[in-house]
Amino acid sequence: MTYDEYNKFCRSLPATSYVVQWGGSHVWKVGGKVFAIGGWGKSGEPAFSFKVSELNFNILKGEPGYQPAPYLASRGMKWIQMFEHLSGDNDGIEKHIEASYRIVSLGLTKKKQKELGLIISD
Repeated sequence: MTYDEYNKFCRSLPATSYVVQWGGSHVWKVGGKVFAIGGWGKSGEPAFSFKVSELNFNILKGEPGYQPAPYLASRGMKWIQMFEHLSGDNDGIEKHIEASYRIVSLGLTKKKQKELGLIISD
């Protein structure tokens, strides 16, 4: 996945916002909370960080091409970075980003979720 593909996918999710920060990283937020970061790759190749459940953190941190996300995981947060992936195989990263979006949006207050149109009624 390229950064253009990544940005296009994140933009397609409801109520998202985009900012470039943290050394030129592509940062996507929902309700002001970060759910995906494109950047921080060691070799200049695209790298993508996303929030995960504790179970997925424990599974993914040992998988080839994945590692605890720099800076975030060292502070106790459950974030994983995908730093290697098969060219043209975007399904896996899209599923991880979508799951991160869901985790972060569900962590917003019900009022904020309603403001953003993420829930229709109480």
